[in-house]
Amino acid sequence: MQGPVVIIGAGQAGVQIADSLRQEGYEGQIFLVGEETYGPYQRPPLSKDYLAGVVTQQQLMLRTPDMLARKNIELITGVAVVSIDPAGRRVHLADGRVLAYEGLAFATGCRARPLPTSATVAEGVMTLRGIDDTRRISESLEKATNVVVIGGGFIGLEVAGTARGFGKKVTVLEGADRLMARAVSPVVSEYFLKAHRERGVDIVLGTKVTGLKGERGHVTGVETLGGKTYPADVVIVGIGIIPNTELAQSIGAHCEGGIVVDDCARTSLPGVMAAGDCTVRRTASGMLRLESVQNAVEQGKSAAAALMGKERPFVACPWFWSDQFDLKLQMAGLSAGYDQVVMRGSTEQNAFTAFYFRDGKLLGSDSLNHPREHMATRRMLDKKVGPTPEQAADPAFNFQTLLK
Repeated sequence: MQGPVVIIGAGQAGVQIADSLRQEGYEGQIFLVGEETYGPYQRPPLSKDYLAGVVTQQQLMLRTPDMLARKNIELITGVAVVSIDPAGRRVHLADGRVLAYEGLAFATGCRARPLPTSATVAEGVMTLRGIDDTRRISESLEKATNVVVIGGGFIGLEVAGTARGFGKKVTVLEGADRLMARAVSPVVSEYFLKAHRERGVDIVLGTKVTGLKGERGHVTGVETLGGKTYPADVVIVGIGIIPNTELAQSIGAHCEGGIVVDDCARTSLPGVMAAGDCTVRRTASGMLRLESVQNAVEQGKSAAAALMGKERPFVACPWFWSDQFDLKLQMAGLSAGYDQVVMRGSTEQNAFTAFYFRDGKLLGSDSLNHPREHMATRRMLDKKVGPTPEQAADPAFNFQTLLK
């Protein structure tokens, strides 16, 4: 491939595709197009350190425009892609520019899922996905007394912990009967429920939000099934994401809860790749979407290789993390379908690992302030080795013996 490459989406996955193309030896034009006015930046700190004011916007940046320019990567920000002409191999931008391409990659990410109520309240109700969202939340928190977070997943709990650190009265409303139910086991959910409550966060499980109350267009409360209203100056909605697949669908790419890609980040369309949160992969147990930095980076590398006509499958052990208060949760592998949980360490001492097994085979782990076990799990899963449940439960057993 010698012609131009257009990458739609200037986040973690998009910049990785561009960087990796240069590393693969590609010397042609690269256009990196993003709707936001900022260059590529890290999203994980938005709900934690950036919201808390611990890191600056400059520290969030993955690549500055100058850094990209030195690699001859043209960054186009603050402009949306309005349409794609696959027959003519052209991308049409909202400002009227037209970019010709030989290679095309989608790194369009996702957007926050809105609250499914008919509430007309506008002011004070927010989601968190980008820098501007975090700024709005930060400004609102300065004047707020009561903060209600709708959703007890990672984003919701991270924001709740940060808001509580500001001394706000924080309530988390979760529809399921436990926290982070789609991601962790009951023992980990129970630990974080206790941890948040001990730090002053009011957690309400098994509740359904039915509407919002407001005065003069500003939110004053959140209504739940059964008639209870929770006072709120600020409401933060963290109930999941919606992959941005519309552009890919418009040119015929197969989408099914995301842009469907194979292990090499190839879509159903020849010569068209996709990477990051906008994608799903078909597995033996169904469609798999990994919303993580690792996934964006690894798929970005695979997409660049595929654009160069090479195969670089992403087969590494998936891993994730979440920081809540002073607690670091690190997850390795995919634990869905486990039939046994083995604990190492102690929830009382705030340092433990829950290992997940199915039929005696290690699937993954959730580690709380236990980085050594987290890294060991990742290495064991990559090497396709693992301890027995009895070995995992034995604090004297050294996992390194399996990795030699």
